[in-house]
Amino acid sequence: MATVLMCRRFPRLSRLTPFSTTAKREAESGSSKSNQIKEEDPETATSRTKYATTIQLLNPLGYRVMYNPSAYAKSRAACQQDAARNGGQALGDAFTSPGTTQLQHSFSAASSQALPLIKNARPKPKSTSLPEHSIPTCLSPAQSKEEGEKDKAEMHDSKEDPRMFQKGRPEYRSLSYDKAEPVETLPVEEGDSILHSVALSKDCPSAGALTNYFHKLSCLPVEQRAALLSEPRFNTLCGWAIQTIGSFATSDLIKVLKACVRLALPPTHSLLNACKGEFCRRAWDMNLEQLLLVADCWRCLERSVPSYLSILFSYANMHWKDLTLPQFVQLIYIIGEGRRSPADLMQKVESMILKNMDSFTLEEVGAICLGLFKSISGISDHVMRKIADRVSLQMENMSAYALVNVLKMLRYTRMEHLPLMKELGKVIPAQIPAVNIQGIMHITLSCSALHYFDEGIMTAVAMALPSKVTYCRSKDAAKFLWSFGCLDYEPPNEEEFYSSLIEQMHRKLHEFIKFPEHLLTGLLGLAFVKRFPEELIDFALREEFVRRTRSSKYELKKDLFTLGKSVEIECPSYQGSLLPPQLCQEITEMVLNFAEQEIYVRPEIVEATSLLQSMLGGPEYVKNHMILPHTRSSDLEVHLTMDGRPIPFNSQNPIGDMKLKDIGVSLTDDLMIQLIKGRPHSQSPVGVQYESWAPSQDEAGGGDHVARSGGALTTDSGVQAEPKSGCWSKPPRSLALAQQPQRVKLALQVSNRNHYCYCSKRLLGLHCLKRRQLRQLGYVVVELPFWEWFPLLKRTRLEKLSYLHYKVFDPALLSTAA
Repeated sequence: MATVLMCRRFPRLSRLTPFSTTAKREAESGSSKSNQIKEEDPETATSRTKYATTIQLLNPLGYRVMYNPSAYAKSRAACQQDAARNGGQALGDAFTSPGTTQLQHSFSAASSQALPLIKNARPKPKSTSLPEHSIPTCLSPAQSKEEGEKDKAEMHDSKEDPRMFQKGRPEYRSLSYDKAEPVETLPVEEGDSILHSVALSKDCPSAGALTNYFHKLSCLPVEQRAALLSEPRFNTLCGWAIQTIGSFATSDLIKVLKACVRLALPPTHSLLNACKGEFCRRAWDMNLEQLLLVADCWRCLERSVPSYLSILFSYANMHWKDLTLPQFVQLIYIIGEGRRSPADLMQKVESMILKNMDSFTLEEVGAICLGLFKSISGISDHVMRKIADRVSLQMENMSAYALVNVLKMLRYTRMEHLPLMKELGKVIPAQIPAVNIQGIMHITLSCSALHYFDEGIMTAVAMALPSKVTYCRSKDAAKFLWSFGCLDYEPPNEEEFYSSLIEQMHRKLHEFIKFPEHLLTGLLGLAFVKRFPEELIDFALREEFVRRTRSSKYELKKDLFTLGKSVEIECPSYQGSLLPPQLCQEITEMVLNFAEQEIYVRPEIVEATSLLQSMLGGPEYVKNHMILPHTRSSDLEVHLTMDGRPIPFNSQNPIGDMKLKDIGVSLTDDLMIQLIKGRPHSQSPVGVQYESWAPSQDEAGGGDHVARSGGALTTDSGVQAEPKSGCWSKPPRSLALAQQPQRVKLALQVSNRNHYCYCSKRLLGLHCLKRRQLRQLGYVVVELPFWEWFPLLKRTRLEKLSYLHYKVFDPALLSTAA
């Protein structure tokens, strides 16, 4: 997965200790950034343990848990159904595999044993801990109506919402199935009459008569239509249609298919099997309008028809010049719903988009982006930029759904379009409360995926989310946590925001068992901002869950590794599950092999390593490696004595038998000018004076009258010059081992723009986590930010050495370490 990161301030002191989900609930009103960490006495710990057991429920009574992966949220049932559901079988019981049952049971048992809590959090009143009697199971009529309206607003119809663009032009009526098309309801008696005549008939009716029967029966009231599927006489009618399907006119066959849509036949129905074969057989004799209409009917029936779509795409390719604008947009919609990207069409698709860019409605622009996104179709930066240009100028007139679809494609192409993102920051915050939860998730995820931080957007999301959190799927909750952690943003209502999402993570445990990647995504997002819900972490690091991650379509080893090692470093009192050492070693080797091929060899890192070796005296003074492999980025490690002298430590470069070297000074043009005109007032390209330290006679290798300021040399005349590689004299190995000087360990970070938010100096969450953990392990973190180091790569060697000297021998670092 792509790594995203950022940092701006130290995390809250209250999060220096590991904390549980329960603790976050308690801290909602009691935690303060100025509070100091206090030790708990056994009685307090015991009482909190008892308090925790009252709320660690997978589905607390009164929470309406809804699960529908294909939708934004699932509508709540009536009060009686809700109470029965909460009192009966848990939602997670739907997953009945032995492994799933064992995982859920073991988690429930662990949840009742409270793990360590935040030590400076005051408990909230018991009324907020959600005991079973605290939330009514039935609502008043007024409340029910309000809840129903809210449910409707949060509802996402994965079949109908993507089709909203079809309402913008009358031409779509002939290209798509319109379920809002007015039809005259057939009286129940007339439906019975049709079925009765079918039962009495000995001969198969004509194709025209069968078409009429299907059309009329599809106009019955909804309740009667549902009953037809179990009606033997209707099955007889379907059998006749299958027998004579070749005799149907194409227009009649399309009418039968549309009737099947209204009748809501199951995708595997035998009549649909026959229709699919017949439409494939006669597709080349149909026109594009008919082909698109039939494809749309298949989508409404949720029937997968790859062979038919292949014919449709080939037909469209041959008749591309004849495509009208509505036909083109409908084709892109079909491509997206079929999750297929015909490679031979994509170049023509781009040309058509550019040709009609100003003619598309904004909803059609959204539909095109959604189709390309769903079909995983590549699109050139040029075309995506044109789309973004159009949207950024008219965003206020665009529906939130269409805008989200554009953001999805922007995210997929990794397009950096600052005007659009700035306009998003102006337009979307006011709309957030009215956008459903899945739309809000995609807006937030787009910001984090593009590394774009806008405080107005993130604050609006954080303020709106707690009241909508029960509509979150596991994926939504995980992506919210990841996005906020990735951007390292703690909103004004951070306690309420995070506690509500962590509670939802508990309620969605059954979904995490099926989609383990979502649990790891959410927990990593929490770890970025130093939040560790220990019950969920314990569950995620158990052997059973780790085993389940292997069946995921995503590579989750590195995520497990990052989470597990972060817990080991930042949660010293954690007593839950940990990753087995063998697995950690396996992942470490995998990460280091990748680093040797892709990270250590980057020009900016190679140059810094080489110059540091030259400045400090050789490769034994610098180590280019990953101090923390689980953070997936490299460090240049340097050790100094407390008075600022380099210490050889890199065992990969033996130092025992090295000979003392003469110290030389290279005569450069700059040095000659300085010798003639005198020492300049500023020694550094960044304008910082360095403090020199003079080694002893032995260390100087025989009394050379040259004082060394780190790696920069200062002659008796006070002129700074470049040292030769290896100029630091080395004491005998036995002496070095005997002295064992106290040392300052530096971890130099050669960053690049992908470590920061777009167009800012704000570190992303993973790199904040890394620096925090390095400090916790005793390292002094030294930044070589890309906006300083990259421009210097084009400057002289002496300028680069001076810059590195300033960074390594900054007196402030030594005083801080002391």
